[in-house]
Amino acid sequence: MTLVLRRLVSLAAVLSGTVLIASSLTACTDDDTWVQAAPAGGWAAQYADAANSSYTATEGAADLELAWTRSVKGDLGAAVGLGARGYLVANAQTPGGCSLMLWENDNNGRQRWCTRLVQGGGFGGALIDGFDNVYVGQPGAILSFPPTQWIRWRQQVIGMPHTPRLLGGGQLLVVTHLGQVLVFDAHRGTVVGNPLDLVEGVDPTDSQRGLADCAPARARCPVAAAPAFSPASNILVVTLWQPGAPKSTLMGLRYRPGQEPLLTREWTSDAPTEGVLASPALSADGSTVYVNGRDDRLWALHADDGSVKWSLPLEYLAQTPPTVAPDGTLIAGGGPGAALTGIKDSGDRGEVVWRRGDVESLTTASQAGTDLAYTVATEDDGMALIAFDPRDGQTRSSHPLPEATGFPVGVSVAADRSVVAATSDGQVYSLRAE
Repeated sequence: MTLVLRRLVSLAAVLSGTVLIASSLTACTDDDTWVQAAPAGGWAAQYADAANSSYTATEGAADLELAWTRSVKGDLGAAVGLGARGYLVANAQTPGGCSLMLWENDNNGRQRWCTRLVQGGGFGGALIDGFDNVYVGQPGAILSFPPTQWIRWRQQVIGMPHTPRLLGGGQLLVVTHLGQVLVFDAHRGTVVGNPLDLVEGVDPTDSQRGLADCAPARARCPVAAAPAFSPASNILVVTLWQPGAPKSTLMGLRYRPGQEPLLTREWTSDAPTEGVLASPALSADGSTVYVNGRDDRLWALHADDGSVKWSLPLEYLAQTPPTVAPDGTLIAGGGPGAALTGIKDSGDRGEVVWRRGDVESLTTASQAGTDLAYTVATEDDGMALIAFDPRDGQTRSSHPLPEATGFPVGVSVAADRSVVAATSDGQVYSLRAE
């Protein structure tokens, strides 16, 4: 009798396990979205995300200490990208040796691998995805690397790609300085849909034409700044200086996933009276475009048709994009002579909420959560990383950047709350949350 009971219990366990397995199999679907490329959970690229918001939900830390510093042994034209598992990627311009570098931010900047790219496109930053794959351009090509240095894929393009953008659904947006717009399958490297050429008469064999004009945003570089894309509205905004035109303008495109054509032109705007400067940024809901004008004003445009919402005098020329928080508050862009400035979008007008004339903010502020933001400012004869409250601009802490030279190219905030600042002379500073 005891043996029979044991056998019955064993049979029940087997049947129970069979039911569990069957239930698991029933719950399985053909959903493969988890394998699709998406931005890394850190600071995936320059200006944080595809909208150029310079915002992360990671709560910032005011108490920081310098963890390590090292040089790329060349120049940097864009902020570094940070992955969720501690990797840091920098696209440098070097006289020899490596130029694209993957370091371990959480291991004193130890180099994991590096390789050399075709030089001339340092203004184009690298993007890192959630699998630690890297996407980066060089004149005439877009490339992808796995966490090791071997090339995943490489495709030719016309011009130098700006910082790539992930659109959702595993698709990668590439916009080049000569106005070519393409969408790739991020894993396979194959072109999806219809490429667009925003500039006519471009020699497809001369991908280095006008590269020297991109960093100073002059006329021979038709697209001088990285585009902005909002997954909330599927609007893509590009700065564009057509050959022979008197100034740069904005163009709005529509991304139509699963449709034909995949990309369509929606509008153009020449509302900023003297042209635009630096990358545009989009609001969290994708309804508003923010861009700096060469007329020392911040402009807000409706993203659906490019019409003007408002413009606000800044009293200085902002040379980097504004910071855009999800609640709609803004921090004006930076540059020489800039005053750290907080702005509120009140719908039909922009209002200055606070202004720090004593802080010369040299770059776009990077906001981490609701209570803290960072910028690099002048301090004595050098530079310092300033942590401040984005609600009133008050300084929370200041951290000198030893022997910093050149100008800052951006501040990146990692998932572990560490903060990385970099300069045009190739110096990288990593500060750890205490």
